[in-house]
Amino acid sequence: MTPHPQAAADFYHQLFGWTVQTMQMPGGPYHLVKVGDTSVAGIMSLPADAPHMPPAWGCYVTVDNADETAGECEALGGKVLVKPTDIPGVGRFAVLQDPQGAVISVIDYIDE
Repeated sequence: MTPHPQAAADFYHQLFGWTVQTMQMPGGPYHLVKVGDTSVAGIMSLPADAPHMPPAWGCYVTVDNADETAGECEALGGKVLVKPTDIPGVGRFAVLQDPQGAVISVIDYIDE
């Protein structure tokens, strides 16, 4: 996430040779980053409700079910920062925070 997603996409294209496919999402453009035909990352704007958040890369853990994992996170004392949300054509993700404050995302990909 960054305040300047197109500039970030251009930078990483030049740095690593990544290609970028831009998708329109409800929260604004999402830049799907690819190496060959494989999606490896995404670049998007910082959330409007987090104006002081620094630009950052987020890591995803692949899970069987993002909704169940989010529920388990809360049951174990963590927080769900972004409720399970669909990414069209990709899968379903959530952003979780453990009881110590560390943040990680989970995703369950669409079976193809």
